[in-house]
Formats: sequence, C-alpha cells, structure tokens
Amino acid sequence: MPNHLALPALYVILDAALLPSDPIQLTNNLLSAGARQFQYRNKTAPARELLHASQALCLTVRQLGGTFVVNDRADVARLAGANGVHLGQDDLSVTAARTILGRDCIIGISTHNLQQFREAVRGDADYIAVGPIFATGSKTNPDPVVGIDFLRQARNLTAKPIMAIGGITLERAQEVIDAGADSIAVIRDILSAKNPAARVSQYLEILPAAAQPARN
Repeated sequence: MPNHLALPALYVILDAALLPSDPIQLTNNLLSAGARQFQYRNKTAPARELLHASQALCLTVRQLGGTFVVNDRADVARLAGANGVHLGQDDLSVTAARTILGRDCIIGISTHNLQQFREAVRGDADYIAVGPIFATGSKTNPDPVVGIDFLRQARNLTAKPIMAIGGITLERAQEVIDAGADSIAVIRDILSAKNPAARVSQYLEILPAAAQPARN
C-alpha cells in the first residue's frame, strides 16, 4: 500500500446521477475551492462510457494536484490512470484489486457491520469506509444505518484511516469527525448545493487540515 497515506478530511464522491452536464467544470470548481480527494461513482454506465468519463475526470483531478479513485472497478481505475479504487462488499477482493493496480495504488473498502469491518482491518486496504452513518438518499437500496456509536466502536479497532459515509451534511460533519472519522464522504450536500464550490469551502473551514496516516 502507499506509505503513510493521508486521507483528506473531505472526500468528495462524484456520483454520476447528480452530476451536471459539464462535470469537468464542476470538478475544476471543487478543486479550486480546495477539495483534493475525489471518487467517481457510476453504477449504471456501460464499461466504455465509464472508462471515458473516468479518464476525463482523472486527468482534471490529477493535473490540479488531487487524488482520484474509481468506484467498484479496479480494471477501469487502471486503464483511466486513477490513483486507486474504492471497493464494495460485492466487488473484487482487495487482494485481487491490488494485483491489478499494484502496490502503490490506493484501495478503500466499504463496510456496513462489525464483521465486515473486522475483516477489512485484517486485510490490505489502505482505508476503511463505514456507513451509512445517517439515512441517505444517494443509493437505491442503502444498507441499514450504522450510526455514530458504531463509528466510535470501529475507531477503537484500527489505526487505519476511517472514512465515514452516508447522509453527512455540513451541520453533522463535526460530530462525525469527533466520533473518530479521519475523513467524511459527501455526495448530495455538495453536488446538489446551489453553489457546490462554496459548500466545499464551508466544509474545509470546519474540518481538520491534516488527516491520519495509514499504519499496518
């Protein structure tokens, strides 16, 4: 895994269902506002369309000093030149994704209960996502809400960076960080904001500047 991965406190998920007609301009605006960690999520696009969109977004993000990962698809992440991949429970294993992407890539994995989290701790992921923390509308069939108390419990089980996801808004961000998250993933509260770039700036005003490095 990458040495001393520092996961930025704000983790922006570019969900295709919420992106405007010009996602590149939006991404430029978010980068200009200070966002540095991006994940592209598109659950419905054919492979070729997913690759083309990932390549364009990756180029934009990496040219401006950000980090870009692709949701679910390690093969697309490699072809797009992404920094890594974020895996769900039904995707390739972390080991298989590492074989495709190499040791220097970033691999994150989603967990939704204690058993999944413990397995992720024992595995080779660089960071572990926990959620949904709150009720979320960004997925058609979301997993059950795990809540803040689960996040606190998870924090005590690992020194790896934890990314919290699911229903997080500006008003709830500090509570989530205080419960032990190193990073918060935000989708709708940024992408659907009247001014997404301004919303990013608001998050960065309250979130810690530094993130926790990954440790084995």
